[in-house]
Amino acid sequence: MVLFLKLLLAHILGDFVFQSEKWVKDKEEKKIKSVKLYFHIAIHAVLLLIILQFNLEKYWLGFIVILISHYIIDVTKLSFQTKKNKRIWFFVDQFLHVIVLIFGASLYSNFSFNFDAFFTSKILLLLIAIFLITNVSSVIIKVFITQWNPESKKENDDSLAKAGRYIGILERLFVFVFIITNHWEAIGFLLAAKSVFRFGDLTSSKDRKLTEYILIGTLLSFGLAIIIGILYSYFVTIM
Repeated sequence: MVLFLKLLLAHILGDFVFQSEKWVKDKEEKKIKSVKLYFHIAIHAVLLLIILQFNLEKYWLGFIVILISHYIIDVTKLSFQTKKNKRIWFFVDQFLHVIVLIFGASLYSNFSFNFDAFFTSKILLLLIAIFLITNVSSVIIKVFITQWNPESKKENDDSLAKAGRYIGILERLFVFVFIITNHWEAIGFLLAAKSVFRFGDLTSSKDRKLTEYILIGTLLSFGLAIIIGILYSYFVTIM
């Protein structure tokens, strides 16, 4: 595990700390011909050497496997990445890098993941609660409030695409975390903060229907998060 954490630290430093946005854009534009791509691999090589304390006599195979695979994964991502699937390829890219690091660590120790440990009753309950808070709650709220559709909501709508949905998901996740960590007072601060940001929209619109529409959606969102949080906390204690 220590070796894996060292390799992971080197990866994080190489991909997120010592790689500038200019390098990323240069790689996306020039792909395999980008000089920055090879600088990026070189930085990873240096970081690995430092992390492994320059002990290539012992770690030479893992060193080569990690570097070559990193290059192949990056080139594959750059070749198939488009504006539409850029986010997907980001997560695929990082997932594959982590898998290689796990493999690299396993070459030198009995390092392995016990997948059964990830499917305990408490973890399964947590996963169910998270999906209920995010996807399921979004559908429930949408189904419930679509019976009202204020016209002013569509007029002069300068908001970001799907911003309302993501804001709702994030606020429910925050409420859920506050409840399971027994910080109920933080929910009040979150609700107050959202009210402050929404106050300008409501006062400028001078539309009672829009105000009620937003209020119903907010209360539904917070209410579902609170209910799910309470149920999760109850079932965790009796497991």
